[in-house]
Amino acid sequence: MIARRTRRRLRLVSGRGGVGYGDRMAARPRITASALGIGVGVAGWVVGGPVAAIVSAVYAVVGFVGWLGIRRDRIRARDWSRALDALVELAGDLRAGLPPARALASAEPRLISAPRIGERVVVALRVAEATGAPLADLVERLELDLRSQEQARQRAAAHAAGTRATAALLAVLPLAGIGVGYLMGADPLRVLLRTPLGAGCAIVAVGLQLAGLAWTVRLSRGPADSP
Repeated sequence: MIARRTRRRLRLVSGRGGVGYGDRMAARPRITASALGIGVGVAGWVVGGPVAAIVSAVYAVVGFVGWLGIRRDRIRARDWSRALDALVELAGDLRAGLPPARALASAEPRLISAPRIGERVVVALRVAEATGAPLADLVERLELDLRSQEQARQRAAAHAAGTRATAALLAVLPLAGIGVGYLMGADPLRVLLRTPLGAGCAIVAVGLQLAGLAWTVRLSRGPADSP
């Protein structure tokens, strides 16, 4: 059966192409985050003591997690777009009279990277085999439906962009506050890193920032945020 063969093939993970440094980091996020946090924390300890070690390690891990999320979203959007284009070509090949097996083999490399689309293609094949409906029509309707979902996701992402930009601005405001303190002739880093009261303030500030960032991510992420 064509549907069974296609389902097995779409479950395969393509291993073509070289693996870059960023890919290796993203492949082991926990190990990378731990190593980054420990390395930056040790450097912070050497430069500014235990408080600097904690703060710098937390910011390093949070920055890595943020980079990982942005990278993952970009890869998802790219793969989703390529899979939709593959559906268009698949429908065209089927209408041109190409056998389904050959048409699917041509579209398979781009469908593999978007499992949800691949699963729906398998469902369309089952429906075509069970009912005799034209597979090209089913693929075209599937592409239109998925394209509308992608547009809805992009609109939601555009609405959430302002919230995320505000969160990023709030995340760097403490640096501006420290700069203002130096301009006024004070030494805010010495107070924050070398005194008990300053250390408490620094730890509480980092905790509040993490809570604010987590809340912002929760507000800006919805069901349509990931294809």
